[in-house]
Formats: sequence, C-alpha cells, structure tokens
Amino acid sequence: MPNTGETVHVVVAMDFSDAIIERIRAVSSRLKVERHYPDVPDKVWENAEVLYTLRHFPDPAQASRLRWIQMHTAGIDHAIDQPIMKAQDVEVTNSSGVHAVQTSEFCLMMMMAFAYKLPHLLAYQAVPEWPRRPHEVFAPQHLRGQTLGIVGYGAIGRELARMADALGMSVLAIKRNVMHPADYDTYRLSNTGDPEGEIPLRIYPPEAVASVARESDFLVVVAPLTQSSRALINADVLAAMKKTAVLINVARGALVDEAALISALAAKQIAGAALDVFDEEPLPITSPLWNLDNVILSPHVAGNSAQYHDKCADVFIENLTRYLENRPLLNLVHRELGY
Repeated sequence: MPNTGETVHVVVAMDFSDAIIERIRAVSSRLKVERHYPDVPDKVWENAEVLYTLRHFPDPAQASRLRWIQMHTAGIDHAIDQPIMKAQDVEVTNSSGVHAVQTSEFCLMMMMAFAYKLPHLLAYQAVPEWPRRPHEVFAPQHLRGQTLGIVGYGAIGRELARMADALGMSVLAIKRNVMHPADYDTYRLSNTGDPEGEIPLRIYPPEAVASVARESDFLVVVAPLTQSSRALINADVLAAMKKTAVLINVARGALVDEAALISALAAKQIAGAALDVFDEEPLPITSPLWNLDNVILSPHVAGNSAQYHDKCADVFIENLTRYLENRPLLNLVHRELGY
C-alpha cells in the first residue's frame, strides 16, 4: 500500500478512452496516470506502482516498485504464469462482477431458446414453411419448476441464480468452499446476485458435480479454469445428465471435455448445448460442433457489453480509492488457487 501523500504512478495498458482516463485521474490528485497502448515503453515500468492490464506485463526486474496489478478480465488463466504475477509483494485483482448481469442474461437467453425451441422455429422460417401440428412441435418446457445446476458460484453464478429463482426455478450450485456460502469481497452491482448464498437448495463441492448434473435440467458452467477444474465436465458427468438436459458453457472451453461432449451430443445422450467457449478459439471450421443440430454456438461473447470498458473502469476506480486509503481491495486473486 502507498505511503500517505506520495505520488502513485499508474500505468494503464488498455485502450481506454480519454473520458475514462480522466475519470481515473479524478480519483485523487496524488495519481499520475499514464495510458500506453498498444505498446508499453520499457522505461515506463521503472516508476509504475499500479498497473491496469490485459496482456502487458513487465519482468519483475523492470518494475521493482510495482505493488498492484488490476486485470481487465475476471479469468486470469492466460496470465497466471507471468513471473510478475507470482511476486509476493504484488497484489493482483480481477474484474469479477462486471460480467455478471450480461452473462447471466445470455445464459437465460440460451435456456429460453432451448425451452421454447427457438432453433427449430428459425429452421422452419428459413424454409419457409411451418410443420404440421405446430402447437405440438413447438410446445415449450416452461422454465418454472425446472432445476438449474450452476457450476461455479461466483459473481455470474449468483446473479444467474437470482434470475432463475425469480422465474420459479430450483437452483443447485457447485462451490469450492461449501462451508462459506456468502461472498462479500467481490465487486457487485447493487440489487444483483446472491451475496448471502441463500438461493441454492443445496451447495455441493466440485467432486459432486455428477450429482448436480443428474438432477439438473440445465447445467451452466461459470467456474474459473484452474488445474483442478480442467475437464471438470467429463464423460462421466455427461453420462449422468438427463437425456432432456442442456449444457451451457460460458466460462472456458477447457472446463469441458470437448471430445466427450461432441460424442454425447451426436448420440443425443443429452438434449443439447449452448457453447460460447471452446478448446481452440476461434472454433476451427473442421470442428464437428458446427454440424450438430442440437447446438447453439457463439464466439466468446457472453460477457461482452457495449459499456464493458466503463464497467471495468468502475471496478478499477473503486479499488484505486481503496488502495489510496489503505483499505482491502475487492476481487483479490488467490494465486495459489488460480483465480
């Protein structure tokens, strides 16, 4: 943390607008804010105390004064192996919370698309021709009364749970530490989420993901990617799912065994999948996923927002205020856990 009254040098390695940079500077007259994008000159690192970044990192020897890195993303799997990220005297925070509303709405859209058979509607529209007995073909399975399994009960999972609960769904959740359901140290928009962890009927550890899959009509993956969560949704978990169930992955492709999923979808072992993330991105044109009729694909856009930079700046500004006041930062990354 900074000494009271000293100038704090802030490097923003992101294409923030002039308006956002001015908002950051307005936090305190103690801040010296420099924006460098797309490249950061080596000489800049010498005085940097705070770094806002996505993919630009100094070597530890270049940035001896660096004390805090604020990431532009919630997931840090792309950066966890950077040497500066392992420095014990450097705190790391992420942008968890800024994606919660739009990603939850995206998941809800996909759930409704399958429940109300939107892909079938669009396929018939393209012909153009309606089927015989359309009221039977397009009879929906209402979300009310169905069970939603949420794999990863962080900011996104909690907001999705709030929305699902309002629709009359039952919610089950997977959380690493089941003994501590509450979450107060993450950035959260007012009137969103489930900070007390009260909505799920039951909270399970990751080892019990198959049990959650067995009961769920929709299984939504919103967990961070770590060494222990890689291929968490494997062939056994897919085999445990109902034939009428749908898998939705908006986290990281590697959380799901993609080959096993393709096999399950092709065999109609599960009803379908909505996939926003993949083992390889962009999804290769040779992937069988393109040709499956029970899959909705999207190009890693579930967390996107027209106001994404502004939302991330809100987190940074809140944390900058805390940093200057020597208060605990929000969204601290537990590097030993990988998120």
